[in-house]
Amino acid sequence: MRSFDIAQDKFPICDFRLRETVNHGPHPTARAVFLDRDGTINEEVIYLNSAEQFRLLPGAGEAIRLLNQKGWLVIVITNQSALARGYFTAEDLALVHQKMKAALDGEGAQINAIYVCPHQPEDGCLCRKPGTALFEQAAREFDIDLSKSYAIGDKMTDLVPGARLGCRTVLLLTGHGQEQLENKDEWEMEPDYIAPDLLSAVRWILAEVGK
Repeated sequence: MRSFDIAQDKFPICDFRLRETVNHGPHPTARAVFLDRDGTINEEVIYLNSAEQFRLLPGAGEAIRLLNQKGWLVIVITNQSALARGYFTAEDLALVHQKMKAALDGEGAQINAIYVCPHQPEDGCLCRKPGTALFEQAAREFDIDLSKSYAIGDKMTDLVPGARLGCRTVLLLTGHGQEQLENKDEWEMEPDYIAPDLLSAVRWILAEVGK
C-alpha cells in the first residue's frame, strides 16, 4: 500500500490514491462489481478507525464468494476523508483492511483490489466519489469492461460514478440506504435495482446475467 503523510496541509489533487491489490491473477471475464465498503460490506461506523470496530454485514462474505466463483472481479472503492482530517493513519487503515480480508478469507471470499480516496470534499479531487477517477483507474489496471460491470453501495454517491461510466447500479438498504431511499426526490439518477443487502444484490446480478 502506498503510504503518505497525513500531517501535510494539502494533498495533490487526484494524485493521492492508495491502492491495495489483493488478487490480480488471470480472470475468465473482464466484468467487475465495484463495491463501497462501509455500510455495504461491513457495518456502518462513523470514521471507522480501528480493526476492532470492523464487522462484516450478514451475507457479505457469501455474496463476494459467489462473485469469485462466477469469475467476477470484486473491486472496493471507498472514500476515507478521515485520513485527511487526521482521525486515523494509513497504518490504521491498513489494519482495518487486513481485518476485512481475514474475515472474508474465513468465508472463502476474496476481493481483488481496494482503492481509497483520502481527500475531504472541499479538496475538489476527482477520485472522491461521486468522481469517476478511481473507477477509471481500476478499469485500466484490470482491463475491465465497464458496460458489463456493476456498482453497488448504500449511497447514491457510490452509484453515480458507475452510472456515468456505463455500469449498472444497485442501491442497498443497509448502512445509509434507507435514508437515501427516503430522499429519493433528490436523486440525479435511478438505480437499476434496490436490494435489502449485498447478498440479495449479487443474487439479482447473477440472475440478470444468466438470462
